[in-house]
Amino acid sequence: MQRAHPHFTDQAEFRLSLKAMDSDKRPAAENVLGGFLRARRALLRPEDTGLTTSGRRRVPGLRREEVAALAGVSTDYYTRLEQGRERHPSQHVLEAVAKALRLDEEAMAHLRRIAVPTARRTRRSSRAERVRPQLRRLIDAWSDTPAFVLGHALDVLARNRLATALHSGFGRPENLLRMTFLEPAAHDFYRDWNHAATSSVAALRRAAGMDPDDPRLIELVGELSMRSDDFRTLWARHDVRGKTHEAKLFHHAEVGDLDLHHEAFSVNSAPGQQLIVYQAEPGSPSADALALLGSLNAAPIARRSTTTPD
Repeated sequence: MQRAHPHFTDQAEFRLSLKAMDSDKRPAAENVLGGFLRARRALLRPEDTGLTTSGRRRVPGLRREEVAALAGVSTDYYTRLEQGRERHPSQHVLEAVAKALRLDEEAMAHLRRIAVPTARRTRRSSRAERVRPQLRRLIDAWSDTPAFVLGHALDVLARNRLATALHSGFGRPENLLRMTFLEPAAHDFYRDWNHAATSSVAALRRAAGMDPDDPRLIELVGELSMRSDDFRTLWARHDVRGKTHEAKLFHHAEVGDLDLHHEAFSVNSAPGQQLIVYQAEPGSPSADALALLGSLNAAPIARRSTTTPD
């Protein structure tokens, strides 16, 4: 019998990682909602919620009965919810549980998505994602700004020249998660690797909550789970956060440190795709470094003929 890896929240989730290398196999037995609830209560201490305790506790975080009491439901009902035996929780119950677990708005939205039975989900096509030519031309025209397009599994679908130069230290820069966890260059490139890793896994969790049966996501999670202890640890936390805006701290081998601002925009013409744009503060050392990177990687200019007409 195969034992579950200690970083997974349950046996079903471990089996998912083992099967995920074959993207045609669907994780029908995975209890996504239960895994999320267990992970989130394990991160809360009784004192975080106003509970008083005494004596040694055998489990990290809150007990099931404590979450149930905070949410105003019976322990039996909450247990069935975690075990996947209660498949139709009301919005009122979900809101009460979210409040008990101190979930933020994004985690609450994720909870609502994964609590919906799979049969009611709208399946996304498994066809390869494509970037519209108009969007490619737009980012290619931004010669001073690194820009790229991400797919729903954080695959890099298109880059402009400056973004290509920014990621030039990576051997296979086709997916942000693979770059972060499987490429040796990542720990030098990301000056705060822990933050970059946590953010990328939380973004992938959000995507998985929208479509947990997506073959590409299953394949990616399976590969990373089998090859990276760091990914397994972070994946088991069930953190959820989309890409919006934040500071990015990079170190590039050619130009040194870069402090850039990151903005993410949803591509309305292609649901699931995001346009990512990096900018430096005008007049800053990072702006100078970014300009240098652009000049070092500028497109060659065709030589003009010096021959004079007869």
